[in-house]
Amino acid sequence: MGCGKKFDTGNCVADILKDIVEAQNDIVENCCDTSCDQSISDLLGESDNGNGLDTVPVILYCKDCKPFKGFGAPRHNGGIGDIVASFIFRVKKVDDDNCAVLELLLKDGETCGHDHLKDPTDQDTHNLEATGICLTVDLDCFCHVTCLPAISAFNN
Repeated sequence: MGCGKKFDTGNCVADILKDIVEAQNDIVENCCDTSCDQSISDLLGESDNGNGLDTVPVILYCKDCKPFKGFGAPRHNGGIGDIVASFIFRVKKVDDDNCAVLELLLKDGETCGHDHLKDPTDQDTHNLEATGICLTVDLDCFCHVTCLPAISAFNN
């Protein structure tokens, strides 16, 4: 290891970040307005009873630190509709082998192609809806998850 001393976790960056969090927590309460914990709390109604929320939208990042973009196509008149893409997903299922089923979330009525989406900031997050378009991923391929504020993806 090239960090110069033995660290508790074997990862000098992780140990330094843990030390920073511990020091910050000694000074001020350490909570975030937007985080996975906050989104889950909002979804469960712990912060606002009866809120009607049903989804924690997530953005996943591959091990190369690039955001993951999923592709799929809806059923259309007994065939296949246009291929769509999204950086934002609803987690449908996670199994014991770290495989997950993700559903693409798109702006209400959005059916355009994927060329305009270069990164997550290109995607409109207003009125995200469940699309019914799902894909299966290996969660061991990801190193980062960003949770967006909880939404109602089925009742727009």
